[in-house]
Amino acid sequence: MYATFPAWLTLLSSFSLGLAGLCAIVIVIDEVRHPQKMWIMNLVWPLTALFGSVLWLAAYWAWGRPKANDRDGVKPPFAAAVLTGASHCGAGCALGDLIAEWLAFLVPTVAVWFGWRSLFAEKTFAVWILDFVLAFLLGVGFQYFTIKPMRNLSVRDGVLAALKADIASITAWQVGMYGLMAALQFGLFRPRYGGLAPVASPEFWFAMQIAMLAGFATSYPVNWLLVRAGWKEQM
Repeated sequence: MYATFPAWLTLLSSFSLGLAGLCAIVIVIDEVRHPQKMWIMNLVWPLTALFGSVLWLAAYWAWGRPKANDRDGVKPPFAAAVLTGASHCGAGCALGDLIAEWLAFLVPTVAVWFGWRSLFAEKTFAVWILDFVLAFLLGVGFQYFTIKPMRNLSVRDGVLAALKADIASITAWQVGMYGLMAALQFGLFRPRYGGLAPVASPEFWFAMQIAMLAGFATSYPVNWLLVRAGWKEQM
């Protein structure tokens, strides 16, 4: 059963999604004029803006633009470098969730393949497995195209380095994201509004925005340690 939401929440959700989309568009337009040194970052910044909205737009403007990074040869603060590193897995998670959620919504059989009606009575949990698989593959891929050219590695060594850099990071991100998404869907929406937010609703993706920020919060300290240990590049 799907929830019946008040008009104010639908309006708030739509506004938040629209603002985030606008922030992503602004970044894309700026990247056309100022392409990133590593092409993969041209994807990372707009994708993270889809959930980070004005916060990630501000981070991009302060530390992500090539001119900002090149100015006087000054590197961004360590905390900002960790934010950029965490954004790699965030971008992979965001893209993975978008693909997985819409795929399972449009083709429900996909959720059956991942355990719906056999392992899980609730479709959400089956889709989360697909979410994790895609987020992991895309997150590692994003990291690979960053770490390989920076270290001049072979394909094999680049894949291994990307796995080493992002396994803990992506896992920590997904734990935080799933935890808050579960709290919103099952702890708030269902008891208060009579059901879950469907994928084809602004409330679902507004909740996902908030959950992704929770994922960033749980992933950030892990990325801090990974960068300090040299397993992840300081950008």
